[in-house]
Amino acid sequence: MATQPPGSAADRLPFPDPHADRADTGGTLPMRADDRPAAHSSKARDLHGMKRLRMAVIGVGHLGRHHARHLNSFPDVDLVGVVDASPQQAETIARQLGTRAYDRFEPLLGQVDAVSIVTPTSFHHRVAAQFLSRGVSALVEKPICKTVEEAEELIALARQSGAALQVGHIERFNPAFEELVKRPITPKFIESERHGPFTGRSTDIGAVLDLMIHDLDLIMTLVPGPVREVSAVGAAVLGGHEDMVNARLVFESGCVAHITASRISARPKRRLRIWAPEGYAGIDFVSRRVHFVQVSDEVRRQGLRVERMDQAARNRLKDEVFGRHLEVLSIDGDRNGDQLTAELRHFVDCVRDNRTPRVTGEAGRDALAMAHRILDSLRAHQWEGRPDGAIGPNKMPKPEGKLFDTPGAGQSEAA
Repeated sequence: MATQPPGSAADRLPFPDPHADRADTGGTLPMRADDRPAAHSSKARDLHGMKRLRMAVIGVGHLGRHHARHLNSFPDVDLVGVVDASPQQAETIARQLGTRAYDRFEPLLGQVDAVSIVTPTSFHHRVAAQFLSRGVSALVEKPICKTVEEAEELIALARQSGAALQVGHIERFNPAFEELVKRPITPKFIESERHGPFTGRSTDIGAVLDLMIHDLDLIMTLVPGPVREVSAVGAAVLGGHEDMVNARLVFESGCVAHITASRISARPKRRLRIWAPEGYAGIDFVSRRVHFVQVSDEVRRQGLRVERMDQAARNRLKDEVFGRHLEVLSIDGDRNGDQLTAELRHFVDCVRDNRTPRVTGEAGRDALAMAHRILDSLRAHQWEGRPDGAIGPNKMPKPEGKLFDTPGAGQSEAA
């Protein structure tokens, strides 16, 4: 970003205006947030007389507005303000929730106990550092920062000030994943898919930091230990950052993980499949359903001796494989709540009770570090097998022609 003179609009705004391309904003609205802290004396304590946690949400765009809405519904939270680079957006959300709107975060320093930071990734470090250095706990949306060095600084600030630092890897709160981690499983092969349609959001990063980092965090939670090999390919189909990626990780423990992410698919797909000595586990993150398969005790003891079966037993085998020989359990996740509420509730409880968050700054840093190893690999990939040919996601080989000529071609799904 170009340096701006002190006191300029860029200097006082916490992040670029995500609504600047909308005709109804124009960036010239006269509203200026009052620098005085919001007065919420009537909401200072909850029904049990406990002091409410003073919170603010920094960035109330597509996702941040939901952070603000959920936090405002918690009886032990006092949402004292919302911040957005678009004054109109901040005012709209503040009016809906009965709180105060700000177009910069500085007036809230010293006025809150905790914040939720939902700005573009490039501003996570700048905003979070200001709060953490003052002992204000922060929930920072994923990825934690743009660089590992920035993440390390936030971790150090939180450690020095005693503030809680949680990273918004929301799939850790998916009830299907919560069910999985309760069970003894030692993954040896993992396959994950995270596909979704292009939304036009998070264009400051690519599919690795926007989507794949979710699965990197999950996989590294399931498979602790160093990763020995990383290889990846990716393509920037729409220009800019990579839109689709395939990565292969080999852990020192012998586990192998194949991971794909795409933000140009017509329909969402978020699945994780695990093969382990204990059996198989498959998660559909969209439906919040987990499916387990394990070998029966009988088969573990003596194997499945097909050659010893009579014809009648062989005829029944197809119907009996799943159920008798391979035991199956399917569990539907809790449909009464949602992951964002669970994540925010967990953060609030950690701040109030001085507990370590489930997704620590260190976990966010490790997922980011792995994401950068994948980015390094895909940027160095030689599509034609030679260093003087097409290299990286932005320089694909020249196409030999069109696959087909159909008016509705733009409606087909990316593989």
